Amino acid sequence: MDVLPRIESGPVTLSIAINIILAASLIAVLWKLKNYREDRKKRGVLRPWPVRQVDIDGFDERFRPTEFGPPPQTEIRFVAGFRVDGGINDFETWILCTLAKSARRIFEFGTCTGKTTYLLAANAPADARITTLTLAPDQKDSYRLGGGDDREATAAALAESAYTSFYYSGHAEAERIEQLFGDSKAFDETPHLAQYDLIFIDGSHARSYVESDTAKALRMVKPGGVIMWHDYHGPRRARGVFDALNELTRQLDLVHIKGTSIVAYRHPVPEPS
Repeated sequence: MDVLPRIESGPVTLSIAINIILAASLIAVLWKLKNYREDRKKRGVLRPWPVRQVDIDGFDERFRPTEFGPPPQTEIRFVAGFRVDGGINDFETWILCTLAKSARRIFEFGTCTGKTTYLLAANAPADARITTLTLAPDQKDSYRLGGGDDREATAAALAESAYTSFYYSGHAEAERIEQLFGDSKAFDETPHLAQYDLIFIDGSHARSYVESDTAKALRMVKPGGVIMWHDYHGPRRARGVFDALNELTRQLDLVHIKGTSIVAYRHPVPEPS
């Protein structure tokens, strides 16, 4: 049986036939698009991200703009205009370093090149102490892959564990930085309990590491202190970060800062008894 209509002679009949063919083609395209979207939805690609979004001034009032723009207290020392391995972008740097200005104890999971470490030290108070933890190049064999961890995230973490000197090396800020080497899963957080005003988690993005670093950070942060995670990009990139934080937001009031890949959490201050 013929699928296409028989085209009789004459401009009107030909026009009708062409319109029928175009309509059929459009229906086929729309049907394929519908199936494509349903498939992506089933795989979680189109599902709304569970961590709620807020503007940065909705998370911290220090960022509340004046009629002229950002308030003066958000002015920071800055190294702008270039990216390095494992680095954060300029907007994320501004947020993190503004918080560092009132933090006297800071901990960083994942030193990488040490650029972020340097910026934290450069903007923190003069009496601040920044402690940062990374895996040394000769310690890669101690990396402990978890069941279900993404191989790509593991490869990236090991590739970034390539430094024994850092961006801050040789600068005055290095005097306020304590560099620790080792696998973060083996890190003993018990001497660090409830000591830190600001904790930045940007180590291995394999899920088991994100969960391990997070569990330690929640014990290390002070009441009123802030924990921030980097690379909350969605299900297609850094999936371990995405999945771990989506699970955690069921228990804690996490927020995703709009315009960034940062998720933040402020540890509650206990009510006075």
